[in-house]
Amino acid sequence: QVQLVESGGGSVQVGGSLRLSCAVSGHIYSPYIMGWFRQAPGQEREGVAVIDSSGNTNYADSVKGRFTISKDNAKNTLYLQMNSLKPEDTAMSSCAARQLLFGRPPLSPNAYNQWGQGTQVTVSS
Repeated sequence: QVQLVESGGGSVQVGGSLRLSCAVSGHIYSPYIMGWFRQAPGQEREGVAVIDSSGNTNYADSVKGRFTISKDNAKNTLYLQMNSLKPEDTAMSSCAARQLLFGRPPLSPNAYNQWGQGTQVTVSS
């Protein structure tokens, strides 16, 4: 079973940037989907950005043009570059994966079955 560990969270001012990293231990078997999800207090978990083993991506409308998901296969790491941060981006952010799955990566958290512990992102105005 794959282990996922997030890092890079922190507190920034509105308009600032953060880059989240998700370190993957073990081998992820292709095809796979991976993504970043977030959950604010009192809110349901939502998909932010997802990517599959072929590099296809999908973004939530609220982050399009601001966030970029990428992966470095050699480093076994998933990234989320977050620019132009807004207070509504404040949330616990987690990475997740599901192996041996075909199709465009969905934003629904229910499609993913392997999860990291999360890293806190706080954006203040």
